[in-house]
Amino acid sequence: MMLAMIRIEPALVVALSPHGEHAVVGRFLSADQGLVAAYVQGGRGRKLRAVLQLGNRVALDLVSKSPQQLAFATVHPLAANLALMHGPAALALVDYLASLAAATLPEGEAQPHLFPLFDALLGGAAAGAAALDVGPALVRLELAVLAELGLGLDLASCAATGTVHDLAYISPKSRQAVCRGAGLPWAAKLLPLPGFLLGTGEADAAAITDGLALSGHFLARDVLRDSAAAKRCWTARERLVTLLAR
Repeated sequence: MMLAMIRIEPALVVALSPHGEHAVVGRFLSADQGLVAAYVQGGRGRKLRAVLQLGNRVALDLVSKSPQQLAFATVHPLAANLALMHGPAALALVDYLASLAAATLPEGEAQPHLFPLFDALLGGAAAGAAALDVGPALVRLELAVLAELGLGLDLASCAATGTVHDLAYISPKSRQAVCRGAGLPWAAKLLPLPGFLLGTGEADAAAITDGLALSGHFLARDVLRDSAAAKRCWTARERLVTLLAR
């Protein structure tokens, strides 16, 4: 039987499930291959335990007998994520990012846009980035994930008037921006649109709170529901948002 082998480098470790006594089934995110699942012999052993940590950068040699069968992976370390050195918020960021990728992205679809965003935020966790730096990047990543899933927001113009000026809200129904004048009478039913997403305002604590509420609304309503993995991901997000607000 013909065996196919490919090299994936770099890839991010985003999920691990025990398999038997010593092995794991890992899920890895890369730019060219997207989300990939693979069997790693000895993945729970002393040699690979430190390599197979969420958020780590690795290289994979994948061998598969057929597209229908789980590939076998040989894992090579590239860079360890050092979020552990920077406290609970950094660890929570790694946990959430890994679970977000694993719970939402389809397997086997290239992610040339999303991979750098995940990689950069995981790098921020490893470096102990401040909440004011993490928050805006996290909002942009979540909105990018929504867009990848066909659930993106339209920030180009006002849904009510067509103007491109003074956009201040998002309609939960149409996912389109609404300008301040048209939206003010209905503000209680609309979602605030922070200016930093349009390049017109600072990403201060209040704006980050609005941004996370915005992306979180659509993730919770349309994506992170039903499955156990989705619910675990949402729980991880809630913990992260609480820690970032401190």
